[in-house]
Amino acid sequence: MLSFRKIAAGAAALSLAVALPFGASAHRAWMLPSSTVVSGDDVWVTVDAAISNDLFYFEHNAMPLDRIKAYAPDGSDVAIENGAKGRYRSTFDVHLTQKGTYKIAADMDGLFASYKLNGESKRWRGSADKLGEIPAAATEVKITEVQNRNEIFVTSGNPTDTVLKPGGKGLELQPVTHPNDLVAGEAGQFRFLLDGKPAAGVKVTVIPGGIRYRNRLNQMDLTADADGLVSINWPEPGMYWMQASIEDAAASAPRATQRRAGYVTTLEVMAP
Repeated sequence: MLSFRKIAAGAAALSLAVALPFGASAHRAWMLPSSTVVSGDDVWVTVDAAISNDLFYFEHNAMPLDRIKAYAPDGSDVAIENGAKGRYRSTFDVHLTQKGTYKIAADMDGLFASYKLNGESKRWRGSADKLGEIPAAATEVKITEVQNRNEIFVTSGNPTDTVLKPGGKGLELQPVTHPNDLVAGEAGQFRFLLDGKPAAGVKVTVIPGGIRYRNRLNQMDLTADADGLVSINWPEPGMYWMQASIEDAAASAPRATQRRAGYVTTLEVMAP
């Protein structure tokens, strides 16, 4: 049996290893549904939402509930029910009254700035209408537009694709394989789009959950082809965290000179 000290040392080393590929973005935002495929006439799904190092373990911050929205299979809004925000996680329910595939999404579109004021380095975050908060005397002002999208999918009955259609802004996932039809041992294929066009060359990271309890991260690193496509071979059943990000100079916000666009989802892979 491993001693407590060995477990603690292993956990510390693993946390460092996890942090290295992402630098300042070592904390991962994620949503975890109680199930991704349900059946019956009166069904609910409970979702945990958090920001943490380990997947899917609560140890850093809860995700704000006010950013989260749910969409029914016909595209209409669905109420987030029984929402609660704790120290380490938020939780809420969605009542699945329609048959088909639901999308639950937490989107963020804002600005990040760095500048100098009286010789000191400063940082600022906010929306475009708050840009006036940056002092007029600031120098070396660098403003970045940040577009992040975090989505999960849940199907009641047979899968549908209305909520999978892209909106044409930022980095999006256009499934080729339905996200609620993933099986271990079978490849799943996804297309990434940037502003509605294939995101060729986007870097994609896939990590199976439960990293707190193993020594290897088992991270898969992929690069989208010219059509924005990646193919993922699922080694075993379980919950997987998938993340993609890209930077370019296509900022649309005032005074922003560059853009960072990110996409995150949690996918459940079933046993064959």
